[in-house]
Amino acid sequence: MEKFITCSNIPVRMATYGRPPDRGGAALLLLHGYLESLEVWENFAGQLGKNVYTITLDLPGHGLSGGRPDVNSMELMADVASEVCRSLSAESVAVVGHSMGGYVALALAKKYPALVSRLCLMHSTPNADTEAKRRQRDREIALIAAGKKEQLVLQSIPMMFAADNASRLYEPVADLEACALIADDEGTIASLRGMKEREDMNEFLKTFGKPLLFVFGKKDRYISWETAQTLTERFPQAQTLALENSGHAGFIEEEAATLGAVLSFVTGEYSA
Repeated sequence: MEKFITCSNIPVRMATYGRPPDRGGAALLLLHGYLESLEVWENFAGQLGKNVYTITLDLPGHGLSGGRPDVNSMELMADVASEVCRSLSAESVAVVGHSMGGYVALALAKKYPALVSRLCLMHSTPNADTEAKRRQRDREIALIAAGKKEQLVLQSIPMMFAADNASRLYEPVADLEACALIADDEGTIASLRGMKEREDMNEFLKTFGKPLLFVFGKKDRYISWETAQTLTERFPQAQTLALENSGHAGFIEEEAATLGAVLSFVTGEYSA
């Protein structure tokens, strides 16, 4: 089911899969990444929805949702996600955040601890941007402001996939590129500013006493395997799924393995 609702005075598109649980039952919230929209989850959420009530949305500045004209902060996105859950009477959710969605998931868990029962960072980290990454975001902002968003999209989306998967998965790559171009330029810039300004969440994550799952791709061109290994050592309480043949989009590149791990994690049965 897909519909629009208003959250924090922003029009937000959302979709649900599966049967709403009884009061207190399990629900799952999927948060997409930068330049993505709820369409990125369509196949994945459709499969999950056969077993658990699954919620997706276009985060502010993405897809068909509105946003702020200046900065779409991770906290704003967390507020919107919380309101979406409340509108669906989902009092407790396991949250899976892909890339930027992981930053939002961390903000949601910090600001609304009673809402988040489990947390999965999928190709995402609790680290703040480095100075080099902030400069890169400034370059992306400049490209979009100069009317060159298509150039940015055609560079960025294929990089989400392992080099040997990008050509094999040309249809998902093309679909992601098309969805990225739909989003309003102003909203994309505001989201880049939000990511650039986000806080480091390592100390918070150390205090997160609920089940935690990392999903990393060994061929990720955005998060190095060295960085992934450092995080698994820093957070020994976390379970980790290391995908041998995935880049930054394991839920597409190795869908079956990722689907099984997420479903087991949500239901409390997963062990790395």
